[in-house]
Amino acid sequence: MSDSWKLTLPCTRAEAEALGAIDDLGLDPPPVLMTTEEVEDDAERWRLDAYFEGKPSAAALKAVRALVPSAAAITAKPERIADADWVTMSQISLPPVHAARFFVHTAAFADAVPAGVRAYRIEASRAFGTGHHETTTGCLMMLDAMARRGTRVDSLIDLGTGTGLLAFAALHLWPRAFATATDIDPVSIDVSAENAAVNGVPTGLSRGRVALGVADGVASPLVIERAPYDLVIANILAAPLIEMAGDFAAIAAPGAQIVLAGLLTRQAEAVATAYRRQGCRVAERLVLGDWTILRLRKRPDFRLRGAAGRGLSDAERW
Repeated sequence: MSDSWKLTLPCTRAEAEALGAIDDLGLDPPPVLMTTEEVEDDAERWRLDAYFEGKPSAAALKAVRALVPSAAAITAKPERIADADWVTMSQISLPPVHAARFFVHTAAFADAVPAGVRAYRIEASRAFGTGHHETTTGCLMMLDAMARRGTRVDSLIDLGTGTGLLAFAALHLWPRAFATATDIDPVSIDVSAENAAVNGVPTGLSRGRVALGVADGVASPLVIERAPYDLVIANILAAPLIEMAGDFAAIAAPGAQIVLAGLLTRQAEAVATAYRRQGCRVAERLVLGDWTILRLRKRPDFRLRGAAGRGLSDAERW
């Protein structure tokens, strides 16, 4: 049995949201961080659970405590836990997501799948990051609505796929499409491959399969060679969405749909403005809690002038 420890601290919703932008705490191995809303719609009543492999050092505890300044006066100490406790608590803290025709769940809710849905099992410790269910739910709802309106998609890409979920759902809606899912993190691609196998999603380069690959934005032969795309999906964060607006627009076909998520409602206009400059207009907004999901359309007659973003040369832009 491995030696697992947990530190629990109170936090605010703002602190929980900020954890999504943390790339590296400088700890090896890094702790698993999970945030939970303890009191519904109370921005001050959230909880951070940090899980460590082995008893955490004073430096590790200090690094985690620094993430939640509101808990500076709390004297909580790490406690040793059994492996089974970690799995159970993870699953309980992440209830299923039921969005349109999709049902996303962990093993703990395998017996709760309702009839008439496409279910995906995504395990808790690798599923929803810091718990932003609204972004996942909103993307699934947006994609489902597009399919119901008769949107045609022959080629799609999910950039920053994480677990592969949105690419899997999009392929379910457009089963004859060429589908691509990429992430900058190789572990995410390994996890996506595992999730594809668990959920019966075919992988590969041919039509009706998801091609998985590691990519930093669009700077990848896989991404460029399979472009242009009728549907571009990116559920990441507002800052990279703005930074890569030119690149994302460049790989989108004329008239393509672009679904963007991971942005707070107060950030939505800045993101929309960045894409308007690349010839994309906002066609739909979906607001869920503090989060906004944008659906944009690329103008059929728009041509990018110059290499405005990273990764593509002038010759590769169209």
